[in-house]
Amino acid sequence: MEQFITPALVESFRAHLVREEYSRHTVEKYLRDLRGYAGFLGTQNADSEATRCYKERLQSQSYALSSINSVLASLNAFFKFVKWTDCGTKLLKTQPSPFAPEDRSLSLTDYEKLLAAARVPRHRLMVETIAGTGIRISELAYITVEAARDGKAQVTCKNKTREILIDSALQTKLLSYAEEIGVTSGPIFLNREGEPVARQTVWAMLKRLAQRAKVAASKVFPHNLRKLFAKSYYAETKDVVTLAALLGHGSMETTRIYLKTPCEAQRGIIERLGLVRAEVKSEPRRHKSRRRGKRAKK
Repeated sequence: MEQFITPALVESFRAHLVREEYSRHTVEKYLRDLRGYAGFLGTQNADSEATRCYKERLQSQSYALSSINSVLASLNAFFKFVKWTDCGTKLLKTQPSPFAPEDRSLSLTDYEKLLAAARVPRHRLMVETIAGTGIRISELAYITVEAARDGKAQVTCKNKTREILIDSALQTKLLSYAEEIGVTSGPIFLNREGEPVARQTVWAMLKRLAQRAKVAASKVFPHNLRKLFAKSYYAETKDVVTLAALLGHGSMETTRIYLKTPCEAQRGIIERLGLVRAEVKSEPRRHKSRRRGKRAKK
C-alpha cells in the first residue's frame, strides 16, 4: 500500500484540525511538524520503519525529549486522521524534571525590570494585562472594552470557554487607554489596521523590552508571563484547583508544571528544612596512659 504525504493530504488534515477548532497556532505547529517528516521521507513510502528512523534522527540532533515527543504527537494525529495504522510510533519515555530551567524562569524581579524598561505605555499595559490575568497570548483579543467595564471576560480557547477576572487597577488602566485611543467597544489592543494585535507583534515587543531591561531573552516570552501569574496566584492562595480553572487547564498536572521553580530555589527550601545539622566539634579523646612495669625477677 502506497502511503505518500501529498499536498492534498496536508490540506485535508489542516481542514480537519480547523473543524475540530484547534487554535491557529496549534494548526500551524502540526503542519510544520508534518512537513518536516515529509521532507525527511522525500520519495520514500511512509511506514513505521521510516517513522522510527525519523525519531532517531531527531534524537541524534540533540532535540529535547519533550520537543521530539511533541513532533511525534503531531505525526500520530495525522496518521490517525488518514488511517495509516502502521505508521504510528511510541513517544519517548522521560521522567519529568521537578525543576524549572534556570535560564527560562522569569522572576518577579525580572518582571519589574521589564515594566521599568517599557517606554511606551501601550507596551507596559500589554505586559501587565497578560501577567495580571494569566491569559494566553492568543486570548488577548478577548480583553475588550466591555470586559474591562465588567471586570471579567469570557474567553474561548481549545474548544472551552472560561471566565477570567480583571482586577480594579487593571480595569482603570484599560479603560483609560481605550478612551485615549478612541476605542469604545471590542478589543482594546489593535494594530494600525484596526485588527487585534498579532501574537508575533507581542513577541517582538517583548524581545525588545528584554534587551532594554537587560533580562535574558530566553526568559521573556508571553507564556512566561502566564506562568508568572500562576506562580504568584499559587503563592498567595495555595489553591491549585481554582488556579487550573482560571488558566483553562483540563488537567491539574499541567498546572503543576507551571508551578515548577528553579533548582537553586528548591535547594534553598531544602536547606531551610534544617534536617542536616551542623557538625558538632567534639573534644579530642583522651587516652589513659598505661604504665607497663617490668616484672620483678624472682
